[in-house]
Amino acid sequence: MKVVTVVGARPNFVKLPSLVKELKKRSSITSTLIHTGQHYDGFMSDVFFSDLDIEKPDIFFGVKQGSQVSQIANIMLKAEESLVDLKPDLIIVLGDVNSTLALALTGNKMGIPIAHVEAGLRSGNWNMPEESNRVITDRLSELLFTPTHLDSQTLLDEGIESSKIFMVGNIMIDSLLKNLDKASDRESILKKLNLEDTNFALLTLHRPECVDNKEKLSNVIFSISEIQEKINVIWPLHPRTRKNLEDFELFIKIEKMKNLKLIKPLGYLDFLSLMKNASFVLTDSGGIQEETTVLGIPCLTIREETERPITVSLGTNNVVGLEKDNIIKAANELLNGKKINGEIPEYWDGNSSVRIVNKILEWHAK
Repeated sequence: MKVVTVVGARPNFVKLPSLVKELKKRSSITSTLIHTGQHYDGFMSDVFFSDLDIEKPDIFFGVKQGSQVSQIANIMLKAEESLVDLKPDLIIVLGDVNSTLALALTGNKMGIPIAHVEAGLRSGNWNMPEESNRVITDRLSELLFTPTHLDSQTLLDEGIESSKIFMVGNIMIDSLLKNLDKASDRESILKKLNLEDTNFALLTLHRPECVDNKEKLSNVIFSISEIQEKINVIWPLHPRTRKNLEDFELFIKIEKMKNLKLIKPLGYLDFLSLMKNASFVLTDSGGIQEETTVLGIPCLTIREETERPITVSLGTNNVVGLEKDNIIKAANELLNGKKINGEIPEYWDGNSSVRIVNKILEWHAK
């Protein structure tokens, strides 16, 4: 069986290593890894391959930046060239980035079945580019691997046949659990940032709906200004967010915050080390909502919705929106000792990749 696995952006890389290694273990599978290059600089790509011990991609498209339309189109053109030669029996795509949609569309047009890892997630917010990527990819996929029963039910409610849907757990947690010890070995990042004996909150912010609007970004900055008066805040600054802070002339406000520390984007292990030692996390990232749930770290999600509701109903996540009063109130509750007693969802146990590959082989044998 010939299988092509496709990645392209930072959220994919964390989901990748256990799956690639599991595919390589199976003697009946020939596995090819394609990296589209959607995220291409060292901190958005290379460092993740190094930290997570992911083998060098077999094929690299080098698509890089551009408008969403041009990026997807360029990936599709390059994908067609490669797939004609590879003639795979299955294409595996992960998550909800542009590379995922591009390969799902290309595979569909070429008659190659698609397997979607992390299927069924929905935010209900069609202003998010990821939402259309998710929905279209799910509709085009032959195998849909979901993180939770809620996501499986979403697909059933949308009319997708139950025979295509498999609840396998959260593949991102495979990487998290396998790298916790390595992250502990990397706690020099705490020393480097003078955080060894210090309580701190960790902040990430990158989604267009949060950082491309000056009013919304100003709300978040005002909130952080209040929060950092009570606890140190560490902020690995995404390139998109940095540019908008500069364009909106908001850096002048940040520079006045004595307990806010801006740092460059981090590799996976250094970030995991910070996250598991943080008092709480403020984020607009979907993956971090999941990771903090497993780590038992309180998470304040700076968005109006989440496509990962189980992290709220079962885990440690609180969706606080983008209004500054709500963000500050939720942070103050944690600072005043509010306890978060989260549980770990079913199958978030580090073995999702094994279940995925087993199902793929069962499907191929039919």
